[in-house]
Amino acid sequence: MSDVEKIVEEVIQFRRDLHRNPELSGEEYRTSQKIQEKLDEYGIQYKAGFAKTGVLGVIKGSKPGKTVALRADIDALPIMEKTDEPFKSEVDGKMHACGHDAHTAMLLGVARHLQNRLDEIEGTVLLIFQPAEEDSPKGGSQTMMDEGVFDEYTPDVLVAQHVWPSLPVGQFGVLPGPMMGNSDRFKITIKGSGGHASMPHDTIDAIVVANQVITALQTIVSRNANPFDPAVITVGKIEGGYRYNVVADEVTLEGTIRTQSHDMKDKVKRRFFEVVNGVSESMNAEAEIDYFDGYPATVNSERWAERVKQTVINMHGEEAAPSVTPSLGGEDFGRFLLKYPGVYYWLGTSIGEGQKPLHDPNFKLNEDAIPYGVTTMAQVAIDTLKDLKGDD
Repeated sequence: MSDVEKIVEEVIQFRRDLHRNPELSGEEYRTSQKIQEKLDEYGIQYKAGFAKTGVLGVIKGSKPGKTVALRADIDALPIMEKTDEPFKSEVDGKMHACGHDAHTAMLLGVARHLQNRLDEIEGTVLLIFQPAEEDSPKGGSQTMMDEGVFDEYTPDVLVAQHVWPSLPVGQFGVLPGPMMGNSDRFKITIKGSGGHASMPHDTIDAIVVANQVITALQTIVSRNANPFDPAVITVGKIEGGYRYNVVADEVTLEGTIRTQSHDMKDKVKRRFFEVVNGVSESMNAEAEIDYFDGYPATVNSERWAERVKQTVINMHGEEAAPSVTPSLGGEDFGRFLLKYPGVYYWLGTSIGEGQKPLHDPNFKLNEDAIPYGVTTMAQVAIDTLKDLKGDD
């Protein structure tokens, strides 16, 4: 068995252990401890405790140079797993349904792989194990930076990969510019006045008002947003009412707004407040709005997106880097990229027929993708440092 095959086997076992024992955002204590134990085993220096459970590993190459940081998120989701995997979650109501178990395990595999290739590393590689990625809008990246994760080593480039179930194993998705979207959240409380269902004229029906608000919100996308600048408004939760013969006096709506550009984010946010307040007032109701600015768009540097793409092609051929379109999914890595140049790319992990999307209780990950994830990310780090060396 080759060194890479041994590493991949270890990554799979580590990933399955994390999958059995998922921990939510801010609770990743066991996960953090397991990461530290592996770094100790590999002889890699590290610091822990950033954002409570975050870890920063440091690999110094045999040659001087710049610094590249590789990031993996480590938290799970509050989802009850419904798969038939033999290593399915053993914790009720918690599941690694977004592949962060694989991200964590693969970054450890990358670390071990790089330890075997120190002579090729011209500079320093940072290993960022980030907690609370799923805890939007707060997240964990900003807290790690606020707590000094980069005080000693400042990255010249940051890199992250994310499993992507809509791409087959052996393919990668990478683009310059926006890769993931702005992800804001909202909660609207519609306040009317209740009464008996037989006498609606004596009431202000909060359910009817909420219905009109939901319908009107969709006109923002259809009539105010440029079709070539994506925007999505989704109401995902409605609560209100008491029983069949009572007019509701209060209804709450919760949802999300996704955009790609910052200009569109600002425009949709402004229109959101105008529409919600305008419709409510026109029906003699009151609207209270809680708006949460979430993760910023994840915007890749053109230079480093091209670097990843070229590494992928060099390793796996032209067909491994197909054309892809951006996603409006939210990603805490975007906050790192507001301060440092870098790139976020997708790793194909489809199981084929029956594949469920990320965040689905039946989500499965094709472990055949793990060798691609480990070896490619390691090579991206080496190639990026070589490119940076040329800047001197």
